[in-house]
Amino acid sequence: MLKSLYSGVSGMKGFQTKLDVIGNNVANVNTVGFKKGRVMFQDIINQNIAGATAPTTQSGGVNPKQVGLGTKVGSIDTIHTPGSPMTTGVGTDLAIDGDAYFVVSPEDPSKVGTSFLTKAGNFTRDANGNLVNSNGYFVTGVYNDSNGDAVKVPINIVKWEDANGDSHKFTSYSIDTNGYINVVDDAGNSGKLAYSSGKYYLNKIDPDNPDAYNANDDISIATAVVSNPGGLQKVGNTMFAVTGNSGKGTPDRIQTNKGGTINSGVLEMSNVDLTDEFTEMIVAQRGFQANARTITTSDSILEELINLKR
Repeated sequence: MLKSLYSGVSGMKGFQTKLDVIGNNVANVNTVGFKKGRVMFQDIINQNIAGATAPTTQSGGVNPKQVGLGTKVGSIDTIHTPGSPMTTGVGTDLAIDGDAYFVVSPEDPSKVGTSFLTKAGNFTRDANGNLVNSNGYFVTGVYNDSNGDAVKVPINIVKWEDANGDSHKFTSYSIDTNGYINVVDDAGNSGKLAYSSGKYYLNKIDPDNPDAYNANDDISIATAVVSNPGGLQKVGNTMFAVTGNSGKGTPDRIQTNKGGTINSGVLEMSNVDLTDEFTEMIVAQRGFQANARTITTSDSILEELINLKR
């Protein structure tokens, strides 16, 4: 049987996979934080008809003679280039200008559990005052313990008790470029959302005792940086899971991991470029057609061989 038949089939399968990836990219052109994929091909194996011959003093060298036996999908890469920023003016819409990712968790982040990374910063507060994403996953915050280590905690913006035991509600809040939550309560006190001894409180500088201010208690939005973003695994809902080839993504302050800056009122959109996708779609379509033509041509040749015996 002609080898070109099987080579054509392998090419059609490869371009079908490429079209699947392109279709997913186009479908997510407006998905917040989406990272596009691309398909890279490799040849499979080659049949050696004749090996190479080294040159001698009497004759020159001869190159090897090989016939390729088709193609395969070498990799399906996720491209983590930045997406275009979209200004929304919503204070809880966040975008990272840098390599860091937000950390979200389906469970209380202060407990041991699964966490995911995402670039989709369309966050809101739920009925309990927790900062969550569109799937209800907790947005992870961090504060530093007495050793300076980052400790994960949910971001809860509801109320606090002052030194006199009086309860105050937070009336407004904002998030700065380093991920700290600046809050104002109903008594006009302003400062940063902080956490200590199992309680949230408003941390502010006392003019009479400025040295008493403990910046370690200040909560900031946790971010993580991995050494190989391409090694992250897509798990759906615009979230990624850390794998053995991505490197560890330890949640920490964005200042500590040098992951960039956080912009409030902005969302990072998909990094899909329709011009590139439609161009690649044409290439994939023509490649599929060319491989199909290889199969039909091989079939015609086989038909001629069969017709020799009549």
